[in-house]
Parts: sequence; structure tokens; C-alpha cells
Amino acid sequence: MAKLYFYYSSMNAGKSTNLLQSSYNYKERGMNTLVLAPQLDDRYGAGRVTSRIGIESEATTFGTDANLLKVVEEARTDQPLHCVLIDEAQFLTRDQVFQLSEVTDELNIPVLAYGLRTDFQGEPFEGSKYLLSWADNLKELKAICHCGTKATMVLRMDEDGNAVTEGSQVEIGGNDRYVSMCRRHFKEAYFS
Repeated sequence: MAKLYFYYSSMNAGKSTNLLQSSYNYKERGMNTLVLAPQLDDRYGAGRVTSRIGIESEATTFGTDANLLKVVEEARTDQPLHCVLIDEAQFLTRDQVFQLSEVTDELNIPVLAYGLRTDFQGEPFEGSKYLLSWADNLKELKAICHCGTKATMVLRMDEDGNAVTEGSQVEIGGNDRYVSMCRRHFKEAYFS
């Protein structure tokens, strides 16, 4: 029986690297995967999943209005599909998480979703909230704070290196805008 997996962490824990490795493992065994990435994350070009360590793969992009069950059904018309992998899963909608559960329950295809648990204000993303609630398996990937402890939070920084405490939940960026921190250092920076 297929399952819905959610691999979550703060930034810089290797989520995209893990996704790409999982896809490679399936392909190495002669199996087909479908890698999905949200349209709004175009840091490395649309239709790409790129790891900070330099590995990458093509991906099928989707918007918030996409029916991911239909996307998967269409992808498997040409060839069998053995696994669906989602990058930046925090950007999924509630309906899309439900559709991914249908992929596992009705189509019997495993789904591996990778994403952030919380935003720069410590609030859950919609996709993450429902993946945490509905996934069959949860796996935390570890990132490290500057103090050496596990980083569980993400802090948005302005041009001067100060914590940003207001603004849109979604603002695409990397190490230039965000820093992974333990909860203690997040609170010190965010609430000071």
C-alpha cells in the first residue's frame, strides 16, 4: 500500500538533495518518477529542482489552482509511474494535499513531499499544516543553527541583517534572505 510522506525542516537541511536522491534511486532501478515543483519558486529557473550542493532535475511545475491528482493521472498515461516527489511542499493548498492523499489511496502511488514546516513568523504554511495532519509518515530533516544546535525555525532578514517581523508569508529567497535558527535564537532575533 502506498503512503504519503512529509519530510520537513527549516532551510538548509537538504530537503531538495533528499528529494533528488530518492528520485535517482527509483530511476536507477528502472522505475519512473514525477518530480513536481510550485511555479512561484523560480530561483533556479522554472521547472527545476536544484540543491545547494549542485545537483538538479527537471520538474513539472504547478500553480495553486492545479489539480495534482489529475496531473499525476495524466503523467502515467504514457508510462507507469512509481513515485511522485514534491519540492517546496509548504506551498501546496489544502485541496492539493487532499489530492495527493488520493494519489496514494486510489492510485497506489507513493508521494514524497518535502517542505518547510513554518514561515519566518513561526506560523505554519497551509501545505505543511495539512501534510503534518494527513501524511502517513513524518520525517524531520535536521539543519543546524549558528550555535550548533538543531535549527527548527526560519528567520527572514532585511538588507541590514535585521529580523523582518511583518510582510507577506511567501517571499521567495535563499540564504540571501533567510537564516535557519534554533527556537531560542529565533526568539531573541524576532522579538528583540
